[in-house]
Amino acid sequence: MSFALIEACKKRKRWPKFFRFHSFAEPGNPVAPLGPFRDNVRVFLQEAGELEDYNVAGNSLWCTLLIHDKSNVMAPLYTIEEHVHHSSHPFCDHCRCVGWSGHFVSKRRYHFIIPMDNGWHKPLDEGAIDKQSHLLHGVIHCNGYGHLLCVNGIEGGSKVLSGREVMDLWDRICTNLRARKIAVEDVSCKRSMDLRLLHGVAYGHSWFGRWGYRFCRGSFGVTEQDYDEAMTMLGSLELDMIVKELRKTKYNKEIKQMIRCYRDMSETHIISLRDLLRFMLIVKSPRAPVSKITVTYSAAAADDSCSSAIILRNSTKHQLPSRSSSMKDKSVRYRKFSSAVSNMDSRWPTRRLEFAAQVIVDALKDNMAVRPGSSGMARQDVRDAARLHIGDTGLLDYVLKSLNNVIVGNYVVRRMVNPSTRILEYTIHDLGKGHKCKAPELEHELMTYVDQQEESSWVPGNDVYCDVLFLYKNVLLGYPDSEAVDLAIQTILDCRYFVKEWPMRGEMEEQVLTFICRLQPNFVDMKYELKSVPCGEVVVVSLHATVGDLKRAAEAALRDTYCIAERLIVTDIKELMGVSDEEVLFGLIQSGVELCVRGIAVDLCTPLKYQGGSDSWKVRCECGAQDDDGERMVACDICEVWQHTRCCGIDDSETVPPLFVCTGCCDSLVPSRIESAFCSDSDDSFLISTDPTLLLEYEYGY
Repeated sequence: MSFALIEACKKRKRWPKFFRFHSFAEPGNPVAPLGPFRDNVRVFLQEAGELEDYNVAGNSLWCTLLIHDKSNVMAPLYTIEEHVHHSSHPFCDHCRCVGWSGHFVSKRRYHFIIPMDNGWHKPLDEGAIDKQSHLLHGVIHCNGYGHLLCVNGIEGGSKVLSGREVMDLWDRICTNLRARKIAVEDVSCKRSMDLRLLHGVAYGHSWFGRWGYRFCRGSFGVTEQDYDEAMTMLGSLELDMIVKELRKTKYNKEIKQMIRCYRDMSETHIISLRDLLRFMLIVKSPRAPVSKITVTYSAAAADDSCSSAIILRNSTKHQLPSRSSSMKDKSVRYRKFSSAVSNMDSRWPTRRLEFAAQVIVDALKDNMAVRPGSSGMARQDVRDAARLHIGDTGLLDYVLKSLNNVIVGNYVVRRMVNPSTRILEYTIHDLGKGHKCKAPELEHELMTYVDQQEESSWVPGNDVYCDVLFLYKNVLLGYPDSEAVDLAIQTILDCRYFVKEWPMRGEMEEQVLTFICRLQPNFVDMKYELKSVPCGEVVVVSLHATVGDLKRAAEAALRDTYCIAERLIVTDIKELMGVSDEEVLFGLIQSGVELCVRGIAVDLCTPLKYQGGSDSWKVRCECGAQDDDGERMVACDICEVWQHTRCCGIDDSETVPPLFVCTGCCDSLVPSRIESAFCSDSDDSFLISTDPTLLLEYEYGY
């Protein structure tokens, strides 16, 4: 047990409530609520939470202690109730990015947080809501829509909880409290591999798909059909065709050996890339010899929806030494990042890699200036700081993986695991403090030596994750001269948002009537056009409720949930027009249907109206996007329409020009028939150009 936490409880002279980690939030444990989320979460806090004697940024919080079944360590689950009226960020950027910007602003949102292990015996700090380093952080609006913000397990720095254990707990909490829809932005990586690409090819869904998360929204106009077709296309690549296509590459021999190795292991036919990756991810026994084992492939074990048996041959392969131990005895030497990137087989150009490295170094320098004497900066913190300047997360992960014992500018960048926190940290050291770069010829010799040692010690099947990484880099990302493969990969990487929806439970199970009541302005307020169709609110009434009871229940629910409806008075229900308020609902209307509720005193002028804010964005990009999708955008200075910088030819490493004119406005400003008109033989000769900056100078004299 956590004795520090027990001592803290003794000092407070009161004990929080204890529950078993792996059974918490199962049906009836601790409660079995029957109502909507806004009511269930209150019951949950009363029955399972202990109100803390301090607050976080002015918000009340409750603590629930969860005892891990295997280690008996107590992990605190904090629940923070945030009121948007008192919040510095009343609008939800996460709703905007997943396409819920038209939802009405909810009055309250609940943060569920399990901090990192080293913070279990400490109170939550003021910035806990904004941190991305928790083991678990999910937020649910009081209308039941929410977002999973971060999940970290053993690889994220925990000594106790795995990522799957944390996800299982989160899924049980959402199910028990009857959340309606939970969205997640999947930017998870493992060994520099984007898991949404790796698992998409191997299983046909993202890593979160094991818990029912499906496609929600694609960036750059990618549709669900595009996403499914891309995964199917990549997964169906035949291995024999891959060998044929890669026969002229330097990895041809290794790929042949790898395919032969895993085909020999399996008694089922491995034909496609999906078959191979799926089998490798099931085996995944790093640095262990293949022995007499049987692996059963199922949804629970392998994150897939269909079941099939995959049996390993009864054979034992000799385990060769993994890496040359002589390299460990050599002193650490540093090489320039600019020369190292030239040897990288990357899909990004060298200038983008160097720019990203410089941004990361600047972030480390700023951290060193703010926190002098600190040991280093955690990988996630470095990544978050760099994302303020670089939107391509794949590029950032690739460069972060490469930054170890390299020189960027006048600094040496190193990474190591902090022995106390077990978190990967990055540090920088000034070259003037003893670090010297070796001569280029020595650098070349060392790189050649390393390549030879790695090549001589590499054996397929010795480290499955290394083999998966090899396929990921050299087959998926390095497929030669295939526009279709490149397009499919980019399509999957452009799909980061996934969502899980919980359907309403039947009225026969609960002996109640449940309706979705959607608020719409009455005829007087029709002049205020709604941004989109708002999500309805769950309203529960008894089996013997009347139409009048439903109106009052809907009015109370909408008042309790949305800022826009604080003084709402429900006047009628569209589907029950002309029906007396004394009429009994049972038999009159079916439970579970959506109802349109109208009323008076709806505050359509409040700034806290839509989750996307009061700004009216006009998004119309050539990729097909019609709304903000979280990617970097630029607005035309003439028509004020927003478009993706990537679609406009502005690289992620480039700054947005101070004056920008879209293609449509360029065509209207300068007729095509005179675009190339050139006047000469005079002192005031000029060339009419379609460059946006020159056009503004020409047209408006900027």
